[in-house]
Amino acid sequence: MRSAALLLAATLLAACAVGPVPVDPDSDAPDVRVSAQRPVPVHASYAQALMVWRTPEDVNDWIGARFEYDRDRALALSESQRERGPAPALHPPQAFYDRPVGVCVDLARFAVDALKQVAPDLRPRYLMIEFDPTRLQGQTLRRHWVAVYERADGIYVFADSKRPGVTAGPYPSVGAFIDDYARYRKRRIVAFRELDDHRRKVRTPQAATQGSMSP
Repeated sequence: MRSAALLLAATLLAACAVGPVPVDPDSDAPDVRVSAQRPVPVHASYAQALMVWRTPEDVNDWIGARFEYDRDRALALSESQRERGPAPALHPPQAFYDRPVGVCVDLARFAVDALKQVAPDLRPRYLMIEFDPTRLQGQTLRRHWVAVYERADGIYVFADSKRPGVTAGPYPSVGAFIDDYARYRKRRIVAFRELDDHRRKVRTPQAATQGSMSP
């Protein structure tokens, strides 16, 4: 009888679980890291890894095992610093593979580049998310980057510096992910854009919540 009661209590607690909550919603540094369910092979170079990787799961497992967040670089790439002059260059994928230390946009660039080469049919692309501005050590931060791809059952999002090794999805649309992500981050998302290139500006942005978005 007692064991049955304990089982019921455990079941109710599991039903109430809503997933991990960010320790610091304002920071893009990892709160959650998911370990791969299989060993992550070590390859001598990025070129060699691309010869072996075949799926987003291969890329994602490597991200979960290797990525490290660079807080100083995040501040150097902040909105405040960009107003004062050119921002530091993003890490090229080859260099990032050798030393996987960076910020959200470095990670997204690596993931999109890798997936375009190993699984281009999945339409890998960037998703730029714009939050309400926040301040971190005196610097203004508002943009966050992740990678998106598609399968027959929906949209998947990964290469998120906030939760390396996590793949979110499937979602029926990018907008559905945005709604879910705003709840997870506990921050208001004011805009988002899907991009094929992190350097490209689009003329027709997508809506974040109400069918229109300012550029």
